[in-house]
Amino acid sequence: MRPTLLAGLTALLAMAALLLPLPAAARTPTEHHIEVNARMFAFDPHRVRVGLGDRVTITLVSDDVVHGVFVDGYDVDIRAEPGKPATATFTADRLGKFRFRCSVSCGTMHPFMIGELVVGPNIPF
Repeated sequence: MRPTLLAGLTALLAMAALLLPLPAAARTPTEHHIEVNARMFAFDPHRVRVGLGDRVTITLVSDDVVHGVFVDGYDVDIRAEPGKPATATFTADRLGKFRFRCSVSCGTMHPFMIGELVVGPNIPF
């Protein structure tokens, strides 16, 4: 009975070692320079992904009329005219998904001009 118990315990420990993730060192926060093109009634890209602690610089470029970008949960609100890009820099210090939206009324479909900032965990994989 004792060898069976030892074999079972060894198998259980081996499975736990394979299934449990190893502690990973957090990667160093990086800088992101993201150009967001705004046009009636969309952002390109509409989704931006960064890591926790990353420094993010958004350059808003308007293709047609005056547009703005307001990022929910962050103190970011920039406005760009056609031919006059605007820039804002912030640190992504909260995990989660945050909407960004046009902050300047730009036409009938303006309320639907929404994008998404995704701040993920700062791990190497």
